[in-house]
Amino acid sequence: MIYQVKNLFFKYPAQGRSILQDASFTLQAGEIITILGPNGAGKSTLLNCLANLLKPLRGEILLCGRKMCEMSAKEVASCISYVQQTHIPTFAYTVLNYVIMGRAPKIGMFRKPKAQDEQAACEALDLLGIAHLADKPYTEISGGERQQATIARAIVQEPKVILFDEPTSHLDYGNQYRILVMIKNMQKQGYSIIITTHNPDHAILLGGKTAILDREGQLDVGKSSDLITEERLRKLYNTDLKLLPVQEVSRMVCVQPSLFRDP
Repeated sequence: MIYQVKNLFFKYPAQGRSILQDASFTLQAGEIITILGPNGAGKSTLLNCLANLLKPLRGEILLCGRKMCEMSAKEVASCISYVQQTHIPTFAYTVLNYVIMGRAPKIGMFRKPKAQDEQAACEALDLLGIAHLADKPYTEISGGERQQATIARAIVQEPKVILFDEPTSHLDYGNQYRILVMIKNMQKQGYSIIITTHNPDHAILLGGKTAILDREGQLDVGKSSDLITEERLRKLYNTDLKLLPVQEVSRMVCVQPSLFRDP
């Protein structure tokens, strides 16, 4: 068992409503959970709690069988990589050096990276298809390229679980697909994955479990094929979305209504 989340409750002091109310779920080794929810529902807040960046007001998070609140930052970092939605560049590290920083939990404080650390970083850049950016300053590449570099940095950390907060949000359509393929391949390699997205089609493609977080802070978790229904999507996004079988791709797809309708 990677995660056991029990009755998690969280709210920000300045807000009246609860962001999370008694959220509970489990994550096994090699399992994917895709979290769907509207803007402001609290998807990023949930990931910040799971990454030990925010402290829930009530409830408990067990990470690899231990209470996360009792683990050191290094112990948490040895289990979790977190790819956050926004990356603000500060220093002009090369992309390669930025990715090597992901090895910090393995290298230790005040120690220099070794040849195998640089090799791991190069392999991660190659996996993401951005090896050509290795010597470029991180501050001078595009937002989408920074997103891919941050994913590479998470991979070299060699964690048990990777948290992805909308990893495709800054990427073009082709790179969105490639990131989803990479996540699926990582699952096959034994990684556990939690990913947030606004796109129900991503949850359908990834399969596994889906968690739906609504505006009232309620989290419902289940098998993706059971939980993703037109009724749920209509309520969640206030839009008449349709789930249609497409024979050419051998799966269900989520489609939007026409922009122009007869009165």
